Amino acid sequence: MPRTAYTPSLPGLSTTDDLDTVINWGLGADSTAYIAEMLTDPTAHGINLERTAVLYMATGSEWPETRLLVEEFMLPLLREHGVRFVQLARNGHLKSDGFTVLDDSRHPERLFARGPWTLWDDLESVGTVPQQAGTRKCSLWAKGDVGDWWLTQVFGGRPFRQILGFNADEPGRPLKDTTNSKIPGRTGVFPLSEWGWGRQQVEDYLQMRFGVHWPKSYCTFCCFPVSMGSLPAHLKRMRSHPDIAGEVLRLEYTAMSLNPNAKLYGKRTLLEFFDPAVSRDRACLEAFERELDMPWALYHVRRLFLLSADGERRPVMRSTERIDLGRPRQLARRLVSVSERHGVDVEHDPVYGRARSWVRPRRETWPMAEELFVTAPARVIDKQDKNFEPQWDALVSGRTAQLPLT
Repeated sequence: MPRTAYTPSLPGLSTTDDLDTVINWGLGADSTAYIAEMLTDPTAHGINLERTAVLYMATGSEWPETRLLVEEFMLPLLREHGVRFVQLARNGHLKSDGFTVLDDSRHPERLFARGPWTLWDDLESVGTVPQQAGTRKCSLWAKGDVGDWWLTQVFGGRPFRQILGFNADEPGRPLKDTTNSKIPGRTGVFPLSEWGWGRQQVEDYLQMRFGVHWPKSYCTFCCFPVSMGSLPAHLKRMRSHPDIAGEVLRLEYTAMSLNPNAKLYGKRTLLEFFDPAVSRDRACLEAFERELDMPWALYHVRRLFLLSADGERRPVMRSTERIDLGRPRQLARRLVSVSERHGVDVEHDPVYGRARSWVRPRRETWPMAEELFVTAPARVIDKQDKNFEPQWDALVSGRTAQLPLT
């Protein structure tokens, strides 16, 4: 996560022309079980290790126990067999920012937890959380784009196999991967599905092989445990890492300050699962309070909910501007005082400090505009969607709401 050190880019091995196989490794049980079993007899599994690379895309927010298990059991195995292990990451929000090779070695000594720019950095800088609706854009951004960049650079259209750890309980994923594949020369291979290994077989294998339970691999702030039916296990994991829980609570609280609908689990927030009367929950809430003990900002937020020419809803447009810095209570008092003097509805959270003034509340029907002033941790950058101002002026007809804070 943001506190993890970053090691500069390494150039990578020069022997790339002979590669014909890439194994995607997400550090989770499925892909780990495949690699461990394959290495018992690579030839029998159709693998030439001299022409194979294991590919890992660092999201920056892997759980500590997963990193520890990887370094204790799997990296020694990769070194023993001389497996080429390539670790990649993004350089920034945009594809044009480029990507970085964190390590490229047949003798990997460590797992690089993050690169120059992570999914956490991206979400925090714009004040949002991952979205459950639609495709897993967060995974595509943090993993798919990064891996595709390397594959395109290395293979340049040459035929190659990409092995993915989809287990037999996920019959739709191989078909979806095959349908969506866009890299020339690529063939997806799904050995766990072919072996009939479901999740239980995978976990049993790793328990037998290493004597440990191998947990799910996903970002600490992932929104999908609730839809995967694993929310109780996820919350148990959170309670085992109160400092991580505090960070994720701050991410969600900041996002919900700018947009009350930005709950981590759709209709529910992470915060509501913690009871201050329970000691393990209280540790998480205390960590959250420590996370909030930082400079805050007063933000001016505007949104546009527009329709296309044929009446379809367009993606929501947003403008976020930081107009002041200070301590939470100071900024909240100022916003509450000014709002009340001008007869504007204002909300104040006395527990964690946020104040929010609805200068232009959202209506029920599109098209519409929304405008608010809000205090939140000072991690969100100024950002405005392209052509926002002319679209705003056209919809509100120049009737800018007045609240003398800027």
